[in-house]
Amino acid sequence: MIRKVTESTGNIFLDLGFPPHEAEVMLLRAKLAEALRAWMERENLTQARAAKRLGIAQPRVSEITRGKVELMSLDYLVGLCVKAGIPVGVRLAA
Repeated sequence: MIRKVTESTGNIFLDLGFPPHEAEVMLLRAKLAEALRAWMERENLTQARAAKRLGIAQPRVSEITRGKVELMSLDYLVGLCVKAGIPVGVRLAA
């Protein structure tokens, strides 16, 4: 059996067929959500404790930990990262 292997573009959402502008936004959302999950793990926080520290409802934390990034805006996720003390920056390649 011959398997075809396609090299990734570096953006899973682009590889899955999302239009380029949507794929980039989804990737940024996923990276921010992953940073929040890592913060929760580092701080040894339950979802309830993380929600309290972030000032949001626990179900929203659950959505973040389950990777439901399509339910949240970039602004919202950036704001949560700032509340958690996670530095957020943008680097552009032109």
